[in-house]
Amino acid sequence: MKSTLKISALVAAFAGLAFGAQAQTSTPTTTSTTTSSNGIVWSIGVDGGLPTGKLSNNYNWNLGGSVQADIPVAQNLFVTVNAGYNNVFGKKNIDGTGIDATNIQLLPVKAGLKYFIVPHFYVKGEAGVAFLLNKSDLGDDKSAAFVYAPQIGYQFALGGKNYIDAGVRYEASTKFNSGIYEDKVNFVGLRVAYAFSTK
Repeated sequence: MKSTLKISALVAAFAGLAFGAQAQTSTPTTTSTTTSSNGIVWSIGVDGGLPTGKLSNNYNWNLGGSVQADIPVAQNLFVTVNAGYNNVFGKKNIDGTGIDATNIQLLPVKAGLKYFIVPHFYVKGEAGVAFLLNKSDLGDDKSAAFVYAPQIGYQFALGGKNYIDAGVRYEASTKFNSGIYEDKVNFVGLRVAYAFSTK
């Protein structure tokens, strides 16, 4: 229940920021992120999130960073390539047992499509592989798992070819341990990044 409230608050806050920024724009503008004739848009960001499902029983939150390239392929459409690092922080003294959950350290590599529905506002879908960096510490038998991440986001123009790119996503993986059904990493996350166009 607490996780649901936190997730709802996160999504509501993001939506408020996006619509507030749109309301303050006095005249419609076309940004370089919505045309097919521009160069690659690069971004570097901070990623945070809240675990969902069974993962939330033993883990509190996650934090990491990522770099991304948005490659224009058509009007308002980009191919994305994203790589980063993500640490999922384990709870201490789980249910009073005296046992601490081991942090999960991931290196996700994803590719996907990003489409601007209207100027600044986009939907995105990515899929790829998450590499488990501390497999032996967790006792898992797989060092990688399939991962997918649908997302919505908004690019706040900073002037020129610079932006703040903020997106909310649901990210989920397949199992890292073939013997444990619940051994998946699922979370609702927020990425806030500085982005700039090369043209």
